[in-house]
Amino acid sequence: MKKIILSFLSSLKLTITLLIIIAVASILGTIIPQQYEGGESFRHLGPGLVKAFNSLQLFDMYHSVWFIILMGLLSLNLIVCSLNRFPTSWKLFRKKPSLDRSKPFENLSPDRILVIEGNPHEVIGRVQNLLQKRCKRVRKKDTANGTVFFGEKGTYSHFGVYVIHLSILIIIAGAIMGSLLGFNAFVNIAEGESTSTVHLGRQKGIKKLDFTVRCDKFSIAYYDNGMPKEYRSNLSFLKNNNVILQGPLLVNHPITFNGIRFYQASYGSIPGGQANITVKKGNDEGTTIKIKQKDSFFLKEKDAKVKILRIEKNLMSMGPAVLISIQTPESNMRFWVFKNIEKIRDSIPGLFKKVPKFNPGLFKPYYFKLNRIESKYYTGLQLSHDPGVSIVAIGSYFIITGFFITFFSSHKRLWVRVDEKEGKSRISVATTSNKDPVGLKRETEHLLSHFKNELG
Repeated sequence: MKKIILSFLSSLKLTITLLIIIAVASILGTIIPQQYEGGESFRHLGPGLVKAFNSLQLFDMYHSVWFIILMGLLSLNLIVCSLNRFPTSWKLFRKKPSLDRSKPFENLSPDRILVIEGNPHEVIGRVQNLLQKRCKRVRKKDTANGTVFFGEKGTYSHFGVYVIHLSILIIIAGAIMGSLLGFNAFVNIAEGESTSTVHLGRQKGIKKLDFTVRCDKFSIAYYDNGMPKEYRSNLSFLKNNNVILQGPLLVNHPITFNGIRFYQASYGSIPGGQANITVKKGNDEGTTIKIKQKDSFFLKEKDAKVKILRIEKNLMSMGPAVLISIQTPESNMRFWVFKNIEKIRDSIPGLFKKVPKFNPGLFKPYYFKLNRIESKYYTGLQLSHDPGVSIVAIGSYFIITGFFITFFSSHKRLWVRVDEKEGKSRISVATTSNKDPVGLKRETEHLLSHFKNELG
């Protein structure tokens, strides 16, 4: 049973089948929009089909259980294949041929034999020096047929395919880690405010960060035609109320903090940034105050503390309004101040009797008037955290290295025999390679030419 399982896991058919399924799934992932909202674009297909797609996790395929299982099976297949075939490659790497063999020199073509003047004993040392420049390790042995040298290059080429397998496993591990531990989120932060919670995308929900993000300032520049030219957010990142990092965030210029990358995604304006209020007493011109929500000021004559509790852009469809709280030693009251109170009063006779809290002169002898609500910008940030990115990058480096080893290197073996023939020295050169015969032939010819030039 164990052999059957191992045979199945190491099968090339399994590899091809898995690659085909993954390729088809990737095509589906390209055709079907990967939306976190459950495939809103496919509602026209009917609730039954959409439900089936959701059940198969086709709208979020790359994070689905079945896709991760496919990647796990492919990883297991690569591991078992590599373990089965590695001993053979290791033997080829470690194998050292006997130098007594005459087979490499059998049936050598005449162009692989060089006859030169000189005693073989004098030529041997020079041949050895020349070979050592080409091969790191050169073996030498005196045999009955002459002195034989053996050298080799590119023994590591046997392991190129295993480097590729390892790189694929690293990339898959990084992808799965990013899928399980990574997240995408977004958050809107008003200018001058901060937050430590963000809204998750795919997972849906809220995530608490272990730091705080503050939007110190938001600015926007426009073209002459009124189109936005550039918008930027000056952000501060805080831990324990201490600023750790500050910097500008622009479109296509993200900021990375604590392994989380922040992107400038959107912007907008919200009411309630600041209220412009005029406070009158009797018939005087009054005093105009700009005040933010939750801030307060004092009326000295009455020893009263006035606080802005709420700022509403369109309260009950009656326009801008602010909720004011006034505290004195004797009383505590609240009432609304509308910007368009005169129009509202004309449309609703007896308004102040019906709803006293809509009377801006409820705190006598003062009268409050809302001039305008000044809005403020908010910045829309997109967050991305993928702990597998660095792992995938390492795997990509390894896969490039593996391809270079596999396709651009070969294990070349070189035999050179020096013997005597009719009082001269005869040099015979035999070479083999596990691939790239054209390159082997070119290198052999170059070696023979080198012998001719150096040895005369």
